[in-house]
Amino acid sequence: MVGVGMTHGDGGAKSLAGAFLDSADSKASPTPTGPTPEELAAAARAKQVKALDAALTKYAATVPEFSVAVLDKKTGQKYSFRGTEKYETASVVKVQVLACLLLTAQDKSRDLTATELSLAKRMIRLSDNDATTSLFAKLGKAPGITKCNKRLGLTQTTVNSAWGLTRTTVDDQVKLLSELVDTKGPLDTDSRDLAYTLMSTVDAAQDWGVPAAATTGDKFTVKNGWLPRSTEGNRWIINTVGRLTGDDTDVSIAVLSHNHASMSGGISVVEQAAKITRQYLKY
Repeated sequence: MVGVGMTHGDGGAKSLAGAFLDSADSKASPTPTGPTPEELAAAARAKQVKALDAALTKYAATVPEFSVAVLDKKTGQKYSFRGTEKYETASVVKVQVLACLLLTAQDKSRDLTATELSLAKRMIRLSDNDATTSLFAKLGKAPGITKCNKRLGLTQTTVNSAWGLTRTTVDDQVKLLSELVDTKGPLDTDSRDLAYTLMSTVDAAQDWGVPAAATTGDKFTVKNGWLPRSTEGNRWIINTVGRLTGDDTDVSIAVLSHNHASMSGGISVVEQAAKITRQYLKY
């Protein structure tokens, strides 16, 4: 702390050492105080973020390009590494299609039809492309999904008429995931429940990615995307989005990446990126 010198008396005369000052002329010394709990929490968070930035930067230097974002529902804090970099979605766009399907049914105050529900189950649980194409067309293709995205607050996503080539960011993807559970968001209780049910019961062969960051007792939702991209020498796009929830955990996670030599190699990268965020953010 910085010491403050005090002067007293007329004409700028300094008070003599050992003199007693009249109580009316003296001022109480301020009581020393430490940082507030909020300041301590902010400092701890800043330290975590700095360390995580360094760890991800070091890892990124050894693997193909990726971005990762984590949004903590309990604290409202978001972390992003290359958060605004755009990537082609591959099949993670199916979460947008699902959200749009649910919104469209809500607008008409109705449940999904049996056909719509069957298609949605196949689209999310099995990542069925034919089911997705059918729903994408039903919802008005790119213009229809774009309108829904605006309602969901997605500002960095460009829907492509070839739905798997939609471009998005990890920042937008964690925003979308948060809207799927926000009680004050555009999706009603039934829609949120259905989205959770589908994304928490994906085929066992497709539960890689975000779930790799889970610890004992956590529950997860997930939707993954994978595509050998012809414009990139058939190297792989590998993406994963989902949520982890537990006693002290409630986070949305998105990892987007591309240019992998193999699908398995890409999966290893996105899983490691997710694990690193948990290691440093302590969620």
